[in-house]
Amino acid sequence: MTDDVAGPGNGPLPIREVPLTAPLRWLALGWHDFTRAFGPSLFHGFVVMVAGMAIATLALRFWPILPGAFSGFVLIAPILATGLYELSRRLERGERPNLAQAMDAWVRGTRPLVWLGVGLALAATAWVLFSSVLVALFVREPIVGLDGFLRHVVLSQGSNLFWVWMLAGGIGAAFTFAATVVSVPLLLDRRIDLGSALVTSVRAVGANPLPMALWAAIIMVFTALSMATAMVGFAFAIPVIGHASWHAYRETVDASGVPARIE
Repeated sequence: MTDDVAGPGNGPLPIREVPLTAPLRWLALGWHDFTRAFGPSLFHGFVVMVAGMAIATLALRFWPILPGAFSGFVLIAPILATGLYELSRRLERGERPNLAQAMDAWVRGTRPLVWLGVGLALAATAWVLFSSVLVALFVREPIVGLDGFLRHVVLSQGSNLFWVWMLAGGIGAAFTFAATVVSVPLLLDRRIDLGSALVTSVRAVGANPLPMALWAAIIMVFTALSMATAMVGFAFAIPVIGHASWHAYRETVDASGVPARIE
């Protein structure tokens, strides 16, 4: 595990403003990286697809945890894409990366990246518990099967459960997105402390509200489509979004004044 250095890596980094259409360019670049590192990229997508199927299987046996399980799973997606950021980093340097190098990004780790991963995992767990408590408080009838889940949770007959859950989830998702949209690739790429990376990420969103709102909407659409295809879509969506997120970081953050983690 690599330690951070004092000095240039401490404090938020300069932010560039990007045009509204920038997320479309990030997507195109993400697809380009996906095709150039197809094997290792698809492996990442396959792992997420299988994990999503496993969570779906578990949640369908315990309906009250279904809402929190899927949204909590999405919370940790920025960390799951760490290997994809490494692939894009190496492609940017003109290399031909392989799966071993992507896995090395996880093995070598960095202290702030590890702590961020722990924080996101705890947040995801807390959200699953919070969602389960909401269901227990608002739903008085036993939830049996999909019909019962739709009637008592999604349609929220006799309660405002769905809207309360959506409001709480939206607020949590907005904070998570702002804090992680560029902080994870930044932590992988540069010697910077966790607090500075998080603040840099929030400032990147604040300086580019419309492009970042569009980027968040694109991610949500990709996620919804992947779930609608019984998780199979994640095999392709995760690599493209992961690679694109690297380019989002590179275009919005000026990290030239901070030492690289690996030369």
